[in-house]
Amino acid sequence: MLRARAARLYGWLSASPVGLALVVAFFVLALLGPVVAPYDPRAIDLAHEYAAPSLRHLLGTGDNGIDLLSAVLYGARLAAVVGVSVVGISLAIGVSLGALAGYAGGLTDHLVTGFADLVQAFPAIVLNIAILALVAEPGVEHVILALAANGWVLYARIARAQTLTLRERDFIDATRALGFRPSRTVIRHILPNLAAPIVVQATAGFGAVVLAEATLSFLGLGPGKSVSWGALLDQGTAVLLRFPHVALVAGAAIAATVFGFNLTGDWLRDRLDPR
Repeated sequence: MLRARAARLYGWLSASPVGLALVVAFFVLALLGPVVAPYDPRAIDLAHEYAAPSLRHLLGTGDNGIDLLSAVLYGARLAAVVGVSVVGISLAIGVSLGALAGYAGGLTDHLVTGFADLVQAFPAIVLNIAILALVAEPGVEHVILALAANGWVLYARIARAQTLTLRERDFIDATRALGFRPSRTVIRHILPNLAAPIVVQATAGFGAVVLAEATLSFLGLGPGKSVSWGALLDQGTAVLLRFPHVALVAGAAIAATVFGFNLTGDWLRDRLDPR
């Protein structure tokens, strides 16, 4: 009974603009947050360390008295930069390789799918950690590289599967009969028809990237010079029983963002998928 009610509630939420509103709010905070943040997120105020929410600190303070609201706003900027970069790189690589493999077939298809299988054979988080472990002080660019290293695989599989179907359609046969070059056929006729499933996957994938970046930062492998929700959550777990508001603030920011992108992905799927 409870599961059925939860499923109905999620169905209602995915059909409503709630997810889209959360996504828009996330990007607004990422864009304007550091500008309107009331404090420097690294400013030390030992006199108010782990203070409860108040008018001076709306979400309270954390380790060394940092203002949690400012930390959350700056963390949104980092999450957005990493998310946009990783999804963009993964899309470019994955869609290009997937469309190439699906349209060319033969040896090209075997090489691309074999390489994708090889990358996917490693657990994602283990591969991310292994890449970041090679760097003494990981920065934002290293986190982006680590997450994009296996992030392209799913997009490549979707693009390949869709291309295998599209290349048998009549309009693709017509382009061959007209003497179009394969590159022109792929760019002008295959890729536009991949947009719907790729956009849906990219939306949900953005939330997964935000969660992955927070996980790496929680493990101490995030960009040390940037404020991260994962690092903030790590601080909160150390004092969870005495000052639960630190972990709750960071956890709520991560959960709301990932939930919003998942809802938006389902909302887009319902509108872009004719079935």
